[in-house]
Amino acid sequence: MAALSDFASRTRVEDLRRVRAEDLAPILEEEVAAWREELAWDFTASAELVRRFVSIQSLSGFALYNGPACAGYGYYVAEDRKGLIGDLYVRRAYRTVENENLLLSAIVEALLRLPQVSRIESQLMMLESPLARPLPMQHRARVFHRHFMEARLQPGLVLPERELPDLRIQPWEDRRQEDSAEVIADAYQGHVDALINDQYRTAAGARRFLMNIVQYPGCGSFFPDASLAAYWPRTARMAGLCLASLVAETTGHITQVCVAREAKGRGAGYELMRRSLERMGRHRCDRVSLTVTASNKDAVRLYESIGFRVRRNFAAYVWE
Repeated sequence: MAALSDFASRTRVEDLRRVRAEDLAPILEEEVAAWREELAWDFTASAELVRRFVSIQSLSGFALYNGPACAGYGYYVAEDRKGLIGDLYVRRAYRTVENENLLLSAIVEALLRLPQVSRIESQLMMLESPLARPLPMQHRARVFHRHFMEARLQPGLVLPERELPDLRIQPWEDRRQEDSAEVIADAYQGHVDALINDQYRTAAGARRFLMNIVQYPGCGSFFPDASLAAYWPRTARMAGLCLASLVAETTGHITQVCVAREAKGRGAGYELMRRSLERMGRHRCDRVSLTVTASNKDAVRLYESIGFRVRRNFAAYVWE
């Protein structure tokens, strides 16, 4: 009992707005290395944003301390009725489910104390045992098994082209964001991913989603040269899109690929991805990653047919 009491007295959670940026420096350094090692992802820009906002005491969240050592951190954002867990990371030397849950519980409870928040989402977090672990507010939580998949782009790799007689593929244009939002909302009607990210449910939400991936570094640097859209030739209406980013010097990432319901079954998803991968290969990318919900079997089969393989399993969590 004495040992447990000593452990409890040494471990505590502090408001992130009272934490010095210098205390987080070793954590952010390790997190950057972990993303590079485990996901081939350059997390430097995101880490720098965290450091900058912590230094001006404007980031909502918590830091985990073990005695005088800062062992981890997590932050959140509240948007309208929804809370988003932006990141949560505990250093390897202190990483246990119990320590992670101290941070996770503090964040979830803080968000649920906000009168407007009725839903909390989290996407990709580097957690211990993400698919089989107790969660704070377990009775309100849902867990979605997701894959982080990766394809290696060998020099000279050529994927077979698929004819699309009813569709025309062109570079994606920023001015078509409204059309893109409508395609996303249409494609995800009744889809499991709309349970994970409620921005997929409406065109207005999809517009916010697009703005985030085009303008902010959370999904890497937007890469317009490998971003494409499919159109119906007669009406110029958008039928599908594939958006790409660069997450490291030689690593691309598919941030979104979807096809409107009336265009499904024509091979548009495959052809959009094939052309996007070709463009990333010409940009000297030697690998491309994406994320997909494990229960979305059709998408998983498509990605596997192109050459993607699971690199890491993780969980998306929703409290509602």
